[in-house]
Amino acid sequence: MPARAAATGTLDEHRAMVEGVPESHRDLLEAPYVTLATVGATGRPQLSTVCFLAAEDGTVQLSVNETRQKALNMAARPPVSLHIPDPAQPARYLELRGRADVQVDDDYAFADRLGAKYGGLDLRRMDRPGERRKVVTIVIDRVRAVDMRQPGEVGSAVDS
Repeated sequence: MPARAAATGTLDEHRAMVEGVPESHRDLLEAPYVTLATVGATGRPQLSTVCFLAAEDGTVQLSVNETRQKALNMAARPPVSLHIPDPAQPARYLELRGRADVQVDDDYAFADRLGAKYGGLDLRRMDRPGERRKVVTIVIDRVRAVDMRQPGEVGSAVDS
């Protein structure tokens, strides 16, 4: 299992840590949300908008409730994809593909660190009594940095 780094330091430090993301797209790692794609039991994709942190160890981390479909999908089928569009220029985006490592977060340690990014959001309020939080660490194995605004380079990508 990959080691999880604490979500400390500046946003610039976090942006620089997701390996393979070119400087031209690192600002997108500060986006407030990411679209997570998981694979359901029938093989169909399931999309969710989620909070995230770009971690110091080159991974992306999420906090999910164990009862949600995305959590069930990732536990059974770990390949995932993340899509982070530029809110000002949707033709510019970042796609990160990898595998999800799902672990318990019973003490809400990671959920609290993630909530700090969102002005102190308390993720406990999103859970019913008896439900548990999971910390999802996504180990990135492919990066696509796309900017379709570049003349003659529609859909250009940098893969790692």
